[in-house]
Amino acid sequence: MKLALVSAIALPALVSAHGVRDLHHARQQAAAASSPAAASSSAAPATSVAGASSVAGASSAAAATTAPGPSGAVSLTFTLQSTNPSAIPLSQIVSGASSQPTVAATTTFASGTTPTYIPNAPALPNALSLNPANYPTLDKTPDVSSPQVQEWIKAVNASGITIPDISPTVAGGCPANPQAAADSSRCWWTCGGCTDDDDVVQCPDKMTWGLTYDDGPALYTGDLLAYLDSADLKATFFVVGSRAISYPALLQQEYMAQHQIAVHTWSHPQMTTLTNEEIIAELGWSKKIIKDVLGVTPTFWRPPYGDVDNRVRAIAKAMGLQTSIWTRISPTATFDTGDFDIAGGLITSAQVLNNWENIIGNATTIDHGFIVLEHDLFQQTVDIATGYILPDALAHQPPFKIEPIISCLGKPMQDAYIETNDNTSNPIGTGSGSAASASASGGNSGSAASAGKNGAMSAFSAPGSLGAMAFALVSGAGALLL
Repeated sequence: MKLALVSAIALPALVSAHGVRDLHHARQQAAAASSPAAASSSAAPATSVAGASSVAGASSAAAATTAPGPSGAVSLTFTLQSTNPSAIPLSQIVSGASSQPTVAATTTFASGTTPTYIPNAPALPNALSLNPANYPTLDKTPDVSSPQVQEWIKAVNASGITIPDISPTVAGGCPANPQAAADSSRCWWTCGGCTDDDDVVQCPDKMTWGLTYDDGPALYTGDLLAYLDSADLKATFFVVGSRAISYPALLQQEYMAQHQIAVHTWSHPQMTTLTNEEIIAELGWSKKIIKDVLGVTPTFWRPPYGDVDNRVRAIAKAMGLQTSIWTRISPTATFDTGDFDIAGGLITSAQVLNNWENIIGNATTIDHGFIVLEHDLFQQTVDIATGYILPDALAHQPPFKIEPIISCLGKPMQDAYIETNDNTSNPIGTGSGSAASASASGGNSGSAASAGKNGAMSAFSAPGSLGAMAFALVSGAGALLL
């Protein structure tokens, strides 16, 4: 664990991951599939949109936060250097916005197609052969008594990684868990920002942005992919297993377009609230569906809400996964745009952009690169990214180097997957070279031993038996989570 004290320029204040965001999850159900729309265009010359938004919120360049809900009229407090000429007006990027046409996967890849950009990568499986009956219920923590999960539990026990004897937290975050929050040996990121030395929370090189999107693939991921392609940008997509089985063609498109694919659990729970067995089930099924769609198994994962402690870290490490969060430069200053909360009406698009301005203001003053939390789950999050955040970032001077996390760490893309990673020179969870950036208190418990060569990897990358039944694409099925 490392502690770095950096003066925050009114960065978005940390919001309890277990509170306000949960209130509107139930509202994000079953978005209707729409006809494809034209792809977003690339960034335009410098344009001011200050005052263009009439949406509500209370924010300024001096005090932008991700909480709580909007109140009072506000506009941008700065001038964007560039916007997308096809951008949706900020006044329309709001909670309850009318559904826009979507862009489906633009390319359908035949079974057996090989990604040429990763040496020795296996061929793509036949995504049409996926049978949803072979997988857990969407958006629910999987049954730990299943034979598959029992095999994963055995593999964790045989991995050589010591799992700290830490009790699960209860729902409600820091206020509901005062003893856990005060226990520095847990190194609980949610309550104070404690990070382990092996956590990836920043890019080593100054002005380098590890571009990430969480919670997809989803209805509007195709719009984001179109924009990224037009701007020649690559990103890391932290994939929820329940979304991967719903949109396998989009997941294949992300992977074949040379974006990094990483794990974001099966159902998006608060990981520290789960038992060891439930954590294994969440990570195992997410890894399995990604492997079944792509033929490769990710070596990186991001805990939903950043909710991780030394117990969760150790289990992830035993399953061949490198923990990656996002940059946090003080206990309450985190590089979270707050974009997820637009759809729930808890923040306005103007507030998100003011948050973004504060993030890049801090990014230019710190002596290392950074990772920002954004999402591809809702049309609002994609609209704000493709219309405003990305064009503004591309126009920034001095320029940002924008790339996937694996690339910003100076590693080749093959290290992002178990099947192509040389584990002898790149053991997962150790020696990442990505020093932790912020912690309020405490450090490592010291109880999670290093495994060097991770013997558990092969057990978790074994392909499952898939039925021959054609897969019916689930459009927006289940609760769509952060």
